[in-house]
Amino acid sequence: MTLASSRATARWAPWARLAAFGVVVAVLAACSRTEPAATPAAAAAPAVEAPLQKVRYAGFPGVTGLGVQLGIEKGFFKDEGIALEFIDTRDPVSGLASDDIDVADWNTTGAIVAAGKGVPLTIVSSLFRHVGPFYLVGAPGVASVAALKGKAVGAAAFGTGLDVYARTILSKEGVSPESATFVANGVNAAALATIENGAVSATIIHEPFASLAEATGKGKVLAAGYDYLPRFHTGVIVASNKFIASSPEQLRKFLRAYFRSNEYAKAHLDEYKAFYAKRLGVDPAVVDAAVQRELPIWANDPKVSLEEVQETQQIQLALGFQKEIYDAGRFIDLAFIPQDPKQHPAP
Repeated sequence: MTLASSRATARWAPWARLAAFGVVVAVLAACSRTEPAATPAAAAAPAVEAPLQKVRYAGFPGVTGLGVQLGIEKGFFKDEGIALEFIDTRDPVSGLASDDIDVADWNTTGAIVAAGKGVPLTIVSSLFRHVGPFYLVGAPGVASVAALKGKAVGAAAFGTGLDVYARTILSKEGVSPESATFVANGVNAAALATIENGAVSATIIHEPFASLAEATGKGKVLAAGYDYLPRFHTGVIVASNKFIASSPEQLRKFLRAYFRSNEYAKAHLDEYKAFYAKRLGVDPAVVDAAVQRELPIWANDPKVSLEEVQETQQIQLALGFQKEIYDAGRFIDLAFIPQDPKQHPAP
């Protein structure tokens, strides 16, 4: 998936807790004498909260990161004793290699290729969804994928998962990729703008921009990528090997909070949609359509299938986006996934 320069932003404040104060006064009496009252005990000092442990996290922006943002607001990371420091970067691999990032969201093949070339990182989990949430949106006059023969098609960035989905959709609908002109037109609003200005006849794009295009009459969803590549693995959580060695328990806690956050979001869709609309400034009706479209791939399953990863690499290789097949098992360690991500400590 698309992913990367360090800019950290703290988005939370610790909750305060007060300890109870107690005073014990005893009056002792013996025989016919009255003993002086005991000196009141000193007030107990307030309990000291353990400091939160910082985890430097390069998460994907936009919709993919909303579950985590909601989880922070609900206090799920604080429950685990974690303070997330967000690193906004286009290149998490460099940050992981230089020890400036502990954990990151990244596209699956990018992580495998980087690890295969010696970058000290390990895949520790899938993202909450790991099948491409990508949609081919055509301009208003484009009735179907078949109509894209000989047309310009936005592929986001060459060699990425979005590019793979764009080419595969055309191919499976009988349009040879060689018969279309693929354009590196960026993502999100930039990609949608290329439809509006006529630079492309269709583009591969994320939500909420697919639903926004339909709501505004600027485009039409021609295909959902996951219908064409249901086993193409697009998103993982990676950790630096140094962080894994030094803070394995922090990594477990991070993953538990991550999946708790996304489980909560899916289980409380009304709350999540309101959060989504407010955070991204999107019309609630568009948000409703976007969320509904993505429910089929919102798996909240942390496991990483080696078979799917192998198939993903083979597709990449066939398209010329990868030069060799790597032994992905060498770079995947799922030992830090909580046994049941839905289980969490009481607040």
